[in-house]
Amino acid sequence: MCDTFVARGEAAAGGVTIFGKNSDREPNEAQALEFHPRRRGEEGEEVRLTYLAIPQVRETRAVLISRPFWMWGAEIGVNEDGLAIGNEAVWTKMPLSLKPGLLGMDMLRLALERASTAGQALEVIAGLLHDYGQGGICGFRDRKMTYHNSFIIADPEEAWVLETAGPLWAARKVERAASISNGLTLGEEIDRMHPELIATARAKGWLKKGETFHFSRCYSDWFYTKFSACRRRRVRSLALVEGRRGSMDAAAAMAVLRDHDGDDYRPDSHFLGNRVCAHAANGLTRKATQTTAALAACLAREPERRAVWATGTAAPCTSLFKPVWLGDGMLPDLGPGLSGMFDAGTLWWRHERFHRTVLRDFSRRLAVFRGERDAWEKEILEGAGRLPAAAGERAAFTERAFAEAERKTAEWLERIENLPVKIKPGPIYRSFWSKRNKEARFEYK
Repeated sequence: MCDTFVARGEAAAGGVTIFGKNSDREPNEAQALEFHPRRRGEEGEEVRLTYLAIPQVRETRAVLISRPFWMWGAEIGVNEDGLAIGNEAVWTKMPLSLKPGLLGMDMLRLALERASTAGQALEVIAGLLHDYGQGGICGFRDRKMTYHNSFIIADPEEAWVLETAGPLWAARKVERAASISNGLTLGEEIDRMHPELIATARAKGWLKKGETFHFSRCYSDWFYTKFSACRRRRVRSLALVEGRRGSMDAAAAMAVLRDHDGDDYRPDSHFLGNRVCAHAANGLTRKATQTTAALAACLAREPERRAVWATGTAAPCTSLFKPVWLGDGMLPDLGPGLSGMFDAGTLWWRHERFHRTVLRDFSRRLAVFRGERDAWEKEILEGAGRLPAAAGERAAFTERAFAEAERKTAEWLERIENLPVKIKPGPIYRSFWSKRNKEARFEYK
């Protein structure tokens, strides 16, 4: 489960397009923050995706992506031209396939590598759906998990919501703000669509004679859409974005990605995954609802004003957003390759020591460092805004930010780990996390 949003035009501060996404997956599904430089290939070369090999294009763009460690594709990313994409799992009436195929995450990364604009990215994804369809196992440990995909695609000039159902698709241009959250959202107002979209709905009996075509009514699955709690999350994130109309900026995007819909929130207090800042809690409805990475992007028209803010770690409420600019040497060493097993040599797993310690008495322990977290980010945001566009200075600033964030996290961990637990989470919640810790051979110290 995930949440993605975009604000542009008069909805955003200074007319700068603001993009954000929380990637929600299984708790031990570590996610790699990576930079891949522009590359020129050979004629006839293939690119090996998660399950398929397809012909490669002659030149790919530089990309910054956040990628579940076991797949080729990405959950979130931005390319050198200021194109940002986030995808969502959606369930539809069209058949699903576990056979090896093209994942939505593969399509996302391919579009970032092959397109300069949001319009071009839409064309790339539509072409991939036509040529290869979509399918394959989408889960880490859950080998029965598969789904279709929706996307928010944004650049400094325009943004699109693209939603798919098997090989079919519909798209709507975003005028001010949009949010997607694991369910189809497009209705009668569609700007572009697959040529067989309406005919297929009519042939299958989903569109009756005399009815006006409504994409989500015709194609949406009921069961998974209902129990993903996507409607509540989408309503909440969109309200937060629209509530900042004209002032939506990077700091506001971070606040949306951290939202629990209340300061007294407890991760063990609800059955469905209905919060934007998502926390896994049980094996039935919330086993793949842990935010494992978060990213916000400022997509200014001027390349020198663009910036990406990424956690590189799970649970944005316990993480710090750090600035990253695209370029060789711009991303610090975050450790060796990730896996689903604990590795203290990696940033992602080191942060889990802090995150999982906070979970033992969530609201009380979050209150210990929340103010300092926000103050540090405010300082970093202001510092990044004053920084010259020189690559060397930006790389040094990013490296300092990541190092300071680690020091802050270590200080907070030392402060909270010996606090007595006043409100113990419920037994189902504790059992769920105990099992995840054993699976990952997780070590608190």
